[in-house]
Amino acid sequence: MLKDETPVSTQVIQWKCVESKTGSKRLHYGRSIISPFRRGQANTVGIAMRRASLEEVGGASVTCAKFEGVVHEYSTITGIQETIHDIPVNLKETAPRSESNDAKTANSSVTGPKRVTAGDTSLPPSVEVIDDSQYVVTTTQPISVNTESRIERDCGYRIGDLNGYRDGEFPVDAVPMPVRNANYSVHPFGSGREMREILFIEIWTNGSPTPNEALCEASKNLIDLSIPFLHMKQEDVPLFEDNEDSSDLRRFSSQLSDADESEGEVLKNTFIDQLESPARAFNCPRRAEINTILDLLTHSQEDLLKIRSFGKKSVDQVSKALWERFAVELPRNKPRVD
Repeated sequence: MLKDETPVSTQVIQWKCVESKTGSKRLHYGRSIISPFRRGQANTVGIAMRRASLEEVGGASVTCAKFEGVVHEYSTITGIQETIHDIPVNLKETAPRSESNDAKTANSSVTGPKRVTAGDTSLPPSVEVIDDSQYVVTTTQPISVNTESRIERDCGYRIGDLNGYRDGEFPVDAVPMPVRNANYSVHPFGSGREMREILFIEIWTNGSPTPNEALCEASKNLIDLSIPFLHMKQEDVPLFEDNEDSSDLRRFSSQLSDADESEGEVLKNTFIDQLESPARAFNCPRRAEINTILDLLTHSQEDLLKIRSFGKKSVDQVSKALWERFAVELPRNKPRVD
């Protein structure tokens, strides 16, 4: 083998979808089996695939809505049941599927009285709505309502910001995360040196990608993230001495500091109900004014146990969700101050 040649694994691993169900237009379930793995490998792959499915699979969502004749979100239109503020919230729930990475515009022009749904929207050729029965607004009088929606592909959460928007345009807190949940389990078979492992992966999506499509995209994105390590050479690694390249060291330290600040912003803007834990796990902390992940991290497990109706099981659920989503541990006890 040549010195710079990358070794290729001869391990043959196979994948198969063993169960696929559609609970509704916006709830699709898939269960896949991947095997055989050597001992310990299935858990490694399962953790990585679960996180990649939840965090690296992108989707389309409505990011901005524009209403004809409306100046600000507190405006009222006679003949509309909802407030202007409520309509973007309903648009947020639509699950569009876009084949383009460019921003697209969808238009809706209806005359009441009518119960308006996502199916009443005129979409560009590369965009479709998974559930055309998704409710948007109700008009109670014979008036025309014209709306324009911007649809974009992204990944993760996008908090709406009013800066840069003209009159009549309202940003939508978009959640382009089509994977609703993902689980995995490992099952060993064989014994001794012949022991192997089977990995089961379960994925729930909103239908804009199927579970199999989401699993494929998560796998591809995970591979893309690892490619730089595959081609890394010793000469590519910077070596710093005490009196050399001090400016590079300062620049590197500054980048680390910026990364920490960026992570802090994510924790500050992520609410505890986005941990995908049971309702009790975020309703009780809210009563104690714990609203974001950053708020949560200022408390220990001991602090949380003091919250009314918040028991050890709920604390364990929150701690597990924190670790799986952000790789952050919640301290058991408050640090002593001498």
